Amino acid sequence: MLRQDLEREDMPLWGYFCQISDSTTSYGSYSGAIPNEKITWEKLSIDTPKFVIESDASIVAPLIFAAVLGW
Repeated sequence: MLRQDLEREDMPLWGYFCQISDSTTSYGSYSGAIPNEKITWEKLSIDTPKFVIESDASIVAPLIFAAVLGW
C-alpha cells in the first residue's frame, strides 16, 4: 500500500501472484479477491503472472515450495 497511502509511484508492483484457496474466489473480500481485482488496487499489472490454485493449502503449499526450492 506504499503506492497508494504514501503516494510512492516509484514502488514496483508485485512481480507475480499465486493464491491457494480451498473455495472459489469472489469479488469484495481482501483475502479471496481474484487477481483481476488486485489490478484495480495497483498491486498487480495486467502482465503480472497470475496463478490461482483451488485446493487445500496445507497439502499444496509444501509441494510448491519443494518444487521452487528444487527439493
